[in-house]
Amino acid sequence: MEDKKITAEELLDSLELDLKDMAQKVADAINNATPGAIIAESEEPVRDANAEFRQRLYQKAIDLLEGKQEAFSPSGDSPESGVEK
Repeated sequence: MEDKKITAEELLDSLELDLKDMAQKVADAINNATPGAIIAESEEPVRDANAEFRQRLYQKAIDLLEGKQEAFSPSGDSPESGVEK
């Protein structure tokens, strides 16, 4: 069962572009804010970038796990179901 688990390294490898995208959005939000209003003007765009990254992270983790386990099929075609292909 150990081989059917994902590792942090695998997840990090699959998220490299997503992390760079989030970092760019955060940098843009802070750099485009008016001096003296950085928090007020950047907080929402940074929160949105974080929410988008969180969704991507979770989806990629699920996809990695699904690829390893190949047991998420709701079609009932698994060997345990007794249905032959």
